[in-house]
Amino acid sequence: MTSLKRIALVGLAMANTGFCVAASTKPNFVFIMTDDQDLHLSSLDYQPLIKKHLTDEGTTFNKHYCTVSLCCPSRVSLLTGKAAHNTNVTDVALPYGGYEQFINNGLHEKYLPVWLQEAGYNTYYTGKLMNGFKVETYNNPYPAGWTETDFLIDPQTYWYYNSSMSRNNETYRYLPGNYSTDVVASSALEFLDTAIAADSPFFVGVTPIGPHAEMQPSASGVFQLPTPADRHKDLFPNITAPRTASFNKLRSGGASYLSSLPELNATEIEYIDLFYRRRIQSLQSIDELVESVVTKLSAHPDVLANTYIIYTSDNGFHLGQHRLAPGKTCNIEEDINVPFVVRGPGVAKGATYNYSTTHTDIVPTLFQLANITLHDDFDGEPIPVTTELQQQLTAKSEHVNVEYWGTGITEGTLPNWISGVLYNNTYKHVRVIADAYDLSYTVWCTNEHELFDLTTDPFQMTNLYAQSGSISGYNSTKLTARLDALLLTLKSCKGRACSRPWETLHPQGDVASLADAMNAQYDEFYLQQQLKVSFSACADGHLTQFEGALEPVPYGGADVRRLVKNWEMWS
Repeated sequence: MTSLKRIALVGLAMANTGFCVAASTKPNFVFIMTDDQDLHLSSLDYQPLIKKHLTDEGTTFNKHYCTVSLCCPSRVSLLTGKAAHNTNVTDVALPYGGYEQFINNGLHEKYLPVWLQEAGYNTYYTGKLMNGFKVETYNNPYPAGWTETDFLIDPQTYWYYNSSMSRNNETYRYLPGNYSTDVVASSALEFLDTAIAADSPFFVGVTPIGPHAEMQPSASGVFQLPTPADRHKDLFPNITAPRTASFNKLRSGGASYLSSLPELNATEIEYIDLFYRRRIQSLQSIDELVESVVTKLSAHPDVLANTYIIYTSDNGFHLGQHRLAPGKTCNIEEDINVPFVVRGPGVAKGATYNYSTTHTDIVPTLFQLANITLHDDFDGEPIPVTTELQQQLTAKSEHVNVEYWGTGITEGTLPNWISGVLYNNTYKHVRVIADAYDLSYTVWCTNEHELFDLTTDPFQMTNLYAQSGSISGYNSTKLTARLDALLLTLKSCKGRACSRPWETLHPQGDVASLADAMNAQYDEFYLQQQLKVSFSACADGHLTQFEGALEPVPYGGADVRRLVKNWEMWS
């Protein structure tokens, strides 16, 4: 079949294939991931088909986070179940990231599709895999673990109407005049036909580029506005970027570059509104893609009843918040809190779940649902996606570890804005979310700190670090000391230490949450004996020699005063 014959309009590719199949004993997975989709700027409100087929038929996880807000490292962490400081893929290109770094670190043999195939799954993937997967590297080697593939390939991954793709390790092809999301949708439907006919458990990954900014090779690395499908280019003519409380406002006590960004002028705001409109328009074809997938599965009721459909984004996005040009590499909620919806067997319909979950939890979750033994070195833990698992859950970790190295990146062509690069953007960040508190704490590579109480300040406008008083009912100084120790534990954690960090700080097992750690008996330990998160330089990669103390002192363990003194002498 030729490429053009495969590229039918999504609406014409929904027909029942007539396959007669039996349900697999293991569940199937369809994993749909967008590129740079926001949660906090209302993009899902413009996708009614996702609401119809996924949100209303499944559970929405409101506090789901990427653990590094940049495409390639986020995708690698998602596919491996490991934090970026353990994959050591922290950027979109060498020397610290990209597909070549993924290969160099041996991760192409230690990630989700390889493990699923070992468990008896057929695996399929279409769309964007990761940055740096390009014509020079895509088959050197070709990604392991896939039954069939149709990958987008650089340098035309982000060219909506002239993408380049490789199917099953064939020579790559160009697709001028064909809309990228429709090509991905068509491939996804073909793979579903193949997977259903095979009568084996399957995983199908579907990762269109929308609503990412466009970049054509001739643009010399400059991202332009997203491009919608022609059939959607005139929709929503009057919508504007949401004027949230932080829109074009300077936060009080901000750190690094966030302390002094200039106010956006009328021309810049007009451009941001156009950028937002193009993003929303480009998401319409993804909305159609979702419906086409559900329609395909619905033609086989037994298969649909045994299939989990997951919808998410690799990272979030901001547009004018805190005076920022379009981008995604900050520690703010707009960039790290992303859409996450699950539909499938045992999943409650129309429900919401408000406890913290992350991209590093996704692989452990699929393992649990497929009854595959979890790996000890997973940095995440299974998400209780079904009502049965939620009822069985005794405790879910309340924290999210977010990290970033290198410069911040802006997208688009905002006229006369300060720069396309935001320096000193390396940071360590932790979110702690429970019924009694909702906190974010950051240590920047400049050794500036930020602390926000999102219960009272959901848009992170007022930095409470070093301010006296009470936060969520706790003394601010004592609370900050606990948060810093938690962040120190997470910055180099591995395995269970990442999902249950309080066990590292309190090996006696009597502390399992921030609330437990706030007991007054631990005040001296946290205020006087514990090491602190710090940096000696703003490095572009995960270079531990610049990251100060790498692990905390455990409570009641060694002679902490001696350890602290030795650390101070060494540093």
